[in-house]
Amino acid sequence: MTLAVKPNFDYFTQKVKDSGGTIVNDQHLGLIDAQTLRVKVNEIIQGFDKQLVAMKHDPLIRGKLRGMIHEAVMTEGKNFPSIMLPALDALAEEIQDEILGFGVITKLLDDPDVTEVMVQGKRVGPVKTVMEIFYEKDGLLTKADVIPPDEEAILAIIEKIGSPIGRRVDESTPLMDARLPDGSRVNAVIPPLALDGPCLTIRKFRKALDMDKLIHTYHTMSEQDAEFIKSCVENRMNILISGGTGSGKTSSLNAVSSFIPENERIITIEDAAELQLNQPHVVRLESKPPNVEGRGAITIRELVRNSLRMRPDRIVVGEVRSGEALDMLTAMNTGHDGSLTTGHANTPRDMVSRLETMVLMSGMELPSRAIREQIAAAIDLIIQQTRLKDGRRKISHITGILGISGETILMQDILLYDKNEDRLVPAPGRSAFIPVLEKAGIEIPSWIKEE
Repeated sequence: MTLAVKPNFDYFTQKVKDSGGTIVNDQHLGLIDAQTLRVKVNEIIQGFDKQLVAMKHDPLIRGKLRGMIHEAVMTEGKNFPSIMLPALDALAEEIQDEILGFGVITKLLDDPDVTEVMVQGKRVGPVKTVMEIFYEKDGLLTKADVIPPDEEAILAIIEKIGSPIGRRVDESTPLMDARLPDGSRVNAVIPPLALDGPCLTIRKFRKALDMDKLIHTYHTMSEQDAEFIKSCVENRMNILISGGTGSGKTSSLNAVSSFIPENERIITIEDAAELQLNQPHVVRLESKPPNVEGRGAITIRELVRNSLRMRPDRIVVGEVRSGEALDMLTAMNTGHDGSLTTGHANTPRDMVSRLETMVLMSGMELPSRAIREQIAAAIDLIIQQTRLKDGRRKISHITGILGISGETILMQDILLYDKNEDRLVPAPGRSAFIPVLEKAGIEIPSWIKEE
């Protein structure tokens, strides 16, 4: 008896995918059919209204263009049997993503729950590299279940991102920082710096979270914690929000900034504009990277210095990471009370040490004692943001600066995160901060008083 050999459909499917085919219910558009349709559809797309295409980032226009592309594919594919309609739909989606979006990563960028998209190469042989796509959702990294694009496709996406804003990436400039039309931050690294192929990282722009969501949806803090922070903001204490990458510093800064009274003039300074303040008098400034000739850069430090001439009531700096820390501290110490900023550090004490290092990066040869005096006089409160192992973002410390003694900046934890209770609890010794609150004119909360 002869046994029938069952076809290896998994192998067949992968071969079709490798050759550019689209698998739908064991039916597919082969490479020749797909390419022929693409050419014809692209000719139709060339005839679209150029002004309409230029407005493709408008959601309504985007939807209209998607419909036009789908109609073009179906019109050109009308001679295919009806069983091929799903394959034609899939091809239409691919063309839509290429024309209106950024290819294979478009659906991840369109997913509101995805916060970050990462593309990287993985070497699978002496010379062969495959591209892999990962995304972050709910604070956790997941590998995307998509057909891996080739290096040329990723390079084309990088070029498509950079071209409209005058950025380019090639062997002479293998690094690129850019921003998508919706404000998402983009970083691209290509060979020779990226050894296993182009690397693309997109931190998606998300609508700013208000304090109500941080409290009731994400449980970043409690109403009591927010009430204490609000009183500190309203009474013009200088606040620094510290945390690691992706810990939620900008979201917390945006929420905390909402406590600034509406009758004050606020100047925000950022590398990439993310803050979304609703007060009526907000001036938004954004740094400018150098052009392709390496000229014309405007740094955060220059913007901080310039903001002092703009009659600010409050200065909100998205992040201090180098010499601008000195200018920020100077502003806080010269009448611009109530300013806010963020910085990278794992603990409040580390943040103070990093501030000292950043001041030294300004090029000013200041003694350590003088720098620490500046820090102690300028910063009143450090809010430490932490990203837990399960992806949740929590405030882990609210720490006050008491002053300086000798060479040491005196700090006192006011609230500390208790993992057993999953919330901030009053810290031992917190009453030492009462004189600072009294000096700021803040009514002392009952919970801060110790027995």
